[in-house]
Amino acid sequence: MKRDADVVVAGGGPVGLMLACELALADVPVVVLERLTEVDTTIKAGAINTPSAEAFYRRGLLPPLREVQKVGLAQFASFTRQRQAAGAAVTGSAPRFAGHFAGIMLSGDRLDESDPDFADRGPAGEVGMIPQDALERILAERAAELGVTLRRGVALTGFDADEEGVHVHTSHGSLRAGWLVGCDGGRSTVRRLSGIPFPGTAPSITGRQAMVEMTGADDLGAGWNWTDIGTYVHGPMPGRILTVEFDGPPADREAPITAEELQTSLRRVSGVPDVTVTKVLSATRFTDNARQASEYRRGRVLLAGDAAHVHSPFGGQGLNLGIGDAMNLGWKLAATVRGWAPEGLLDTYTAERHPLGAWVLDWTRAQVALMRPESHAAALRRVIDELSGTTDATTFFVKKISGVWQRYDLPGSHPLTGRSAPDLELSDGRRLADHLHDGRGLLLDLADDPALRERAAGHGDRLRTLTVACPDRPDLAGLLLRPDGCTAWAADAPGAYEELDAALGRWFGAPAAVPAA
Repeated sequence: MKRDADVVVAGGGPVGLMLACELALADVPVVVLERLTEVDTTIKAGAINTPSAEAFYRRGLLPPLREVQKVGLAQFASFTRQRQAAGAAVTGSAPRFAGHFAGIMLSGDRLDESDPDFADRGPAGEVGMIPQDALERILAERAAELGVTLRRGVALTGFDADEEGVHVHTSHGSLRAGWLVGCDGGRSTVRRLSGIPFPGTAPSITGRQAMVEMTGADDLGAGWNWTDIGTYVHGPMPGRILTVEFDGPPADREAPITAEELQTSLRRVSGVPDVTVTKVLSATRFTDNARQASEYRRGRVLLAGDAAHVHSPFGGQGLNLGIGDAMNLGWKLAATVRGWAPEGLLDTYTAERHPLGAWVLDWTRAQVALMRPESHAAALRRVIDELSGTTDATTFFVKKISGVWQRYDLPGSHPLTGRSAPDLELSDGRRLADHLHDGRGLLLDLADDPALRERAAGHGDRLRTLTVACPDRPDLAGLLLRPDGCTAWAADAPGAYEELDAALGRWFGAPAAVPAA
């Protein structure tokens, strides 16, 4: 049967759009179905971590992200000025913010920046404060540039999958594809209909986050605050509030969020009786429901982002976990569609990403436990707060929050194997990330070794070879990078290539046969 697309992606948020861009880079026809007619401007994630920033950097998207971050920094400065005008004590030399764990602030002044996990991140390390709606707009523009078909106002309603492909049913008709990827959120229709189990822990909190206009807020504490009722946050932008109450999940998560509901919760948790919400600009509810799909693939149906894992938003890991899913899956699915994928390549998606998802669920559960308004949690908060005043603890927490600790368990003896590639400054005047915009694999020959280049011959457009020097890293002779920027192989000396052939075969398949002369 004729296909309308090789891949259908259900869900046009940042994860679905990132995945579509990765597929389009590999010349895979893709259709994205998004039930909403416009970008969702509801307040959601407000930051990206280092692996996400590196992913966007490697695809040439850092300039628009920098512009978005400038707006965020201006809003933060405005919040500080408003607090000062209201008479709040704001010091002129506040510690550098490095993140938080359950609202316990971490100071960049205590961070061991010489830790090797922070090394060679390049300009990606300078970008972090990116709201989710702004990111979605940037990715939608890039998807359009790459020729992705984005069908807004079209919802997936069902599908029938077999060994040959997937028949996708939508609110506006049906289409045939080779593969279906569910990026359709925590209540994923694709996951539900696929029958993939979604085990986890039930919700115990109701969280509310909003951008509002309000009066009587001068007595609200800035930042994170704990009370006998729960937790509330004020800032770091004018009008931003968040409350967490430990009285079970909301009765109806779909009900409109009113100014009265937000005001009642804020007054109850903060104990400030005169704070009044006069207008709701954007609002959302959330819980600590924590679940993970038992597998990310069933036949020709795959899951990514919140469709594969849900958890509370504490620590800002959800969006980043989904972007990592998209980067990992994109090139592997493209290789499968185009017919050159080595055996088992697509199954490494679940093998590599599932452990990270499980870690994130535990990381968020730990924060919920620490935030509970009871004496044992309060005692533990005091211990963690004291620990966070040390360099070792701050460095530990920041490495986890920023994602620089992440590594896939890949075969190979070099310490870089399985890690995000270092953003090397090269002798051609460019950085390594500049050579990754096309989404292909890269064999970096840093020792000008013909024997190394010969080993990569025959892989065609799957893999490029670049011969260049790196004066700052004379210890490196070569690197093999997967399309997602993960280091698949590295060597410190010319000729130390015993593991290279296996890595080439594992990730890029057998070289094409060269016709006899």
